Amino acid sequence: MPPNNYNLVPADSIELLAPGEEHHSKRNRHVRSNSTTSFVHFRAPQQQIIEVDTTGDNKLASQALPSLFICVIGLIVAGWMMDIYQHWQVFEQVTELFILVPVLLNLKGNLEMNLAARFSTSANMGDLDHPETRNALVWGNLALIQVQALIAGSIAGMFSVFLGAILHPDSTTTIGESVLVIASSMVSATVSSLVLGLFMCILIILSRILKIDPDNIACPMASSLGDVVTLGILAGCANLLLINIETQLSTFLLLVMFGSIPFFGISVWRNKHVKDLLFSGWTPIIVAMLISSGAGLVLERYVEQFKGLAMLTPILCGLAGNLGSIYASRISTCLHKGVQEQFKKVEIILLLMNVPVQLLFLMIVWFLDIGHLDFTFAFGFSYFIVSMICTFVALKMGKSMTLVLWKYKYDPDNYVLPYLTAIIDVICTSLLVVAFAWLSANGYAALDDL
Repeated sequence: MPPNNYNLVPADSIELLAPGEEHHSKRNRHVRSNSTTSFVHFRAPQQQIIEVDTTGDNKLASQALPSLFICVIGLIVAGWMMDIYQHWQVFEQVTELFILVPVLLNLKGNLEMNLAARFSTSANMGDLDHPETRNALVWGNLALIQVQALIAGSIAGMFSVFLGAILHPDSTTTIGESVLVIASSMVSATVSSLVLGLFMCILIILSRILKIDPDNIACPMASSLGDVVTLGILAGCANLLLINIETQLSTFLLLVMFGSIPFFGISVWRNKHVKDLLFSGWTPIIVAMLISSGAGLVLERYVEQFKGLAMLTPILCGLAGNLGSIYASRISTCLHKGVQEQFKKVEIILLLMNVPVQLLFLMIVWFLDIGHLDFTFAFGFSYFIVSMICTFVALKMGKSMTLVLWKYKYDPDNYVLPYLTAIIDVICTSLLVVAFAWLSANGYAALDDL
């Protein structure tokens, strides 16, 4: 939330419009659709462009850093869970689950982070200050995220089965195993979306009451908790369905999941605040799934070759993506309010915030011997360099994508985060594999899981 004290600056000196676009004398105003969470015209009003004062930087560090530490704990737990689940019978027998995990986590993370970004903007715009509007937005968005989660879960499951058949033509996957993957994906998506959607709504409303900027805390919380909850439900459901694979339990759950989509869809259609979002915003989610599948392919290819890779991947991807998401969410709110973001200062602060968070994570990994890594100085230094590179790229991408989408009149709250997190997942996973291979080949760390 931008602070109360602002310094007026000339409109020509700011970066609200993408590079190359000229300011016009004609004053542009926001034009909204019937949805209070979906803008049609997004260009910021230029009558009075105001600059955030330096107290906002202190608030950014004090508010975002604790949420990032919580995020580290959540991501460590998620990585630890993945390190355990990869040895379960269901993951060894149905290898498509390795492809499904990053795709599903990316899809689910995008839905929850989009919800967090939309709600953060609504909070900062004052839409949640009125009980009637607030209640309608909460229930409408909870129904909306159920529709999105069910459809995204089914797509992720079917895509993983299809990709697994292409990558392993010699391996025979039964119909029962294919139904197991799709049903597990949909069940984990819908249950975790209900829990996390409700949690995010409550968190952002409380943040508004306590005068905390939800842009600084919502995305990291959504990402880290989402991975833990979704992974746990996915593994538990898949294991249960494998035990009962000779029965029709998987088919029954699949039919129930598909049958509930129209029910939630009607609820969304009757809510004027989220009605327009029912059919919009699917392109970035689907494209992000295709992009993030690259991370799944890399993970599936090297997860058995390098020990600790399954545990480190979600942490590296999650932290870089969260810092980029905080930045993009802040810029989006500033654009909606016609407020100037101090780009260079915020970028430096967020990049420096990655240092203590990564150091804390490395200390925990070393002290608890998580992932059974050969924790040498070369390994720690290489991982730290990779994390800084990924964070820098995430911040630059978050800024550029937000400004470009705003220029072309797309709401960044619904479009930036899916593309950003998917691309960062691929970059982080690939760089981590390269680092592992270099360390192992040169004898700096024994990371081969042979």
